[in-house]
Amino acid sequence: MGTFAAHGGLIAGRYRLVRKIGRGGMGTVWRATDELLAREVAVKELHVDDQQSAEAVRVQYDRMLREARAVALIKHPNVIVMHDIVEQDGRPWIVMELIEGRSLSGLLSAEGPVTPREAARIGVAMLGALGAAHARGVLHRDIKPPNVLMEAATGRVVLTDFGIARVSGATTITEAGAFVGSPEYTAPERMSGGPAGPQSDLWSLGVLLCTALSGESPFHRDSLGGILHAVVYDEIRPPEAAGPLLPVVQGLLERDPAHRMSADEAERLLRAYLDTGRLPAVPERRTPTRTDLPAVPGPPGPADVAPAGLRARTALLAAVTLVALAGMGAGLAALLIDRGAGPGAGTDTKPGRSVVAGPPEPPNVPDAPVSASVTAPSGYHAVQDPAGFALAVPDGFTRSFEPPRVFYYSPGKEFRIGVLIQDVQEGGPIGVMRSSAALAPDRYPGYRDGKVERTVHKGHRAASWEFSWDGFDEGATKAPAGARHTYDLAWDEGEKMYDLWVSSPVDSAAEGRRHFDTALSTFVRTRPVSSP
Repeated sequence: MGTFAAHGGLIAGRYRLVRKIGRGGMGTVWRATDELLAREVAVKELHVDDQQSAEAVRVQYDRMLREARAVALIKHPNVIVMHDIVEQDGRPWIVMELIEGRSLSGLLSAEGPVTPREAARIGVAMLGALGAAHARGVLHRDIKPPNVLMEAATGRVVLTDFGIARVSGATTITEAGAFVGSPEYTAPERMSGGPAGPQSDLWSLGVLLCTALSGESPFHRDSLGGILHAVVYDEIRPPEAAGPLLPVVQGLLERDPAHRMSADEAERLLRAYLDTGRLPAVPERRTPTRTDLPAVPGPPGPADVAPAGLRARTALLAAVTLVALAGMGAGLAALLIDRGAGPGAGTDTKPGRSVVAGPPEPPNVPDAPVSASVTAPSGYHAVQDPAGFALAVPDGFTRSFEPPRVFYYSPGKEFRIGVLIQDVQEGGPIGVMRSSAALAPDRYPGYRDGKVERTVHKGHRAASWEFSWDGFDEGATKAPAGARHTYDLAWDEGEKMYDLWVSSPVDSAAEGRRHFDTALSTFVRTRPVSSP
C-alpha cells in the first residue's frame, strides 16, 4: 500500500505528491502540487490491504467515489472544495483544496479549549455547512473535531471528510455488519439503530461545541459500552464552560430528534451571541416524558466499576458484539442491560430528559397504598409501586427508584429485588437474556453457572436467567462484597417487557429464591399512579 505515492510519484500525470499531512481509517491525505495549474492541493489516497478480497476493495472504492460525489454536490464556503477524482494504477484518488492550517482537534490539543465566542463562530460555520449539505440530501454522519479544519490565514472554518456521508436516494455502502461513525459524537437514534436524518448531524454539532468549549466530549468514557450508555441513557451534563451557550447546547443535545433544536434556531441564537455577547431569551423547551427511540435501560454496568483490565476486555467484547449486531437497535440495547445484580443496584445515576421506563417521579418515594389485588404471605407486605405494578416484598425492605429501575432492598442491601419495565424488545425475552448472558463473563467477575432458558410466565412468553458471580468491591458499589447469586425472569405482557430479578449472597440463595418466587407470583400490572 502506498508504494507508488512513497516515491513522490506523479498521479494521473498531473498531481505530484509532496508529503503526508494526515491519515485516517480510510486513507492518507497528501500535500501535492497540481503541475498543470501550478497550485497546491490535497490528495487523498485510499488504503488498500493486499490481503483484502476483491469485493472488499470494491466496497472501499465505491465509498471513496461516494465521498467525492457528496462533496461535489455541495457549494458552500465552509465545505471543503473538491477539484478532481482520478485513477492511478487501478486506484482512485480524490483531489481537494488544500487548507493551510490545522484541525479543530489539533488546535484543542495544542492550545486547549476555545472561548465561547470562538465556539459560537465555529458553530455558525458548521450550521452553514450542514445546511448546504442537507439541502442537497447529504448527511455527513461524522461531525467531530478532526473533521473541522481551521484555515490559518483567514480563520475560515471548513467541514471535511465526507467518507461516510449518506446521499438521499443513493445506496448506502458499508462493510457488512460495520458501524460507521465516532460513537462519542453519534446521535442516540443512530446508536440505537433507528432512522437518522439531518437532526442527527445537529446532535453531533452539539457534542462538538461541548468539546470545543471544554476540551473533552461529555460522552467520553473508558469503554465502548460506557460511551453507548452515556449517549443513549445517562443524564446529559454539558460542561460548565458551555454556560454562555447553554441553551443552544442543551437544545442540540435533546435525545428525541423531534424535539431537538432546529438548525435555524441554533444559528439565530449563535449569531445573536456573536453580535451582542449574550444569547437572547429562549422559550422553555418542552421536555417529553418518553421517546420512541429504542433505549438502553439501566445504570452503568459492572464494566464501569471493574478493574482496568476487565474494562478493556469488556470494551473489546462490546466492540465485537456491536459489529455483529449493527443495525439491530433493540438487540444492541439488550446487550447493555445490567440486571442490577451487582453494582448497578448501588450506582448513583439519574435519567436523561427522555424517560424510558415508567412515569417520572422523585426518587425513593414511600410505598403507595395498595389498590391491586395482592395477597402477601406471612413475613411480606403488599405494595403498589408508582411505576405501575404491585407485588409482595419482604417486611423491612425499602424502596429505591434508580431510573429506569425500581429496587426493594433489605437492610444493608444483602437482598435486592429489581424491576425494569421497557418496550417490547426485538428477539423477545429470550433474545434479551441470551445477549446479556453473552456479555456476563466480562461484566461480572467470576461469572459462573449461567443458565438461560425459554419459558412461559402466566401465559406470556418469557425467559429465565440464573447465575452466580463473585460480587464487587464494597467501596466501588456501596454494597456488601462477596459471592452472589441472581434469579431473573423477563416476560412480554401487553406492549411492555417486564423484568424482575432477585440478587442475594450465595450462601443465602435459598432465601433469595423464596423472595423471587413470592415477588413473581404476586406481581400484577396496575395503572401508573402519581407519586406522592
